[in-house]
Amino acid sequence: MELNEADPKGLIRESYRIEGITEAECRSIFLDWALSLRPGIDPREAMRAVLARYYLGPEHPMTRVLVEGLAAPAGPAGRRRGGRAARFGQA
Repeated sequence: MELNEADPKGLIRESYRIEGITEAECRSIFLDWALSLRPGIDPREAMRAVLARYYLGPEHPMTRVLVEGLAAPAGPAGRRRGGRAARFGQA
């Protein structure tokens, strides 16, 4: 993936340049970055591309946010069904 596709506004690049940036600020930047991706771009692939280019170590807050974003999403604690299916079972 091209870097200009993975970070079209340079938001991730700039977050790594900000001295003393906090994890909360990185999360806000991450959300803006995710919303700026062109339709059809796989966000996980884009996260891998920006990590490969800008990685400054595991202690940087943006690295932690990106790695967390790449982690497998936790599934629901149980399959809860609402509505009629929960009351009467599936037909």
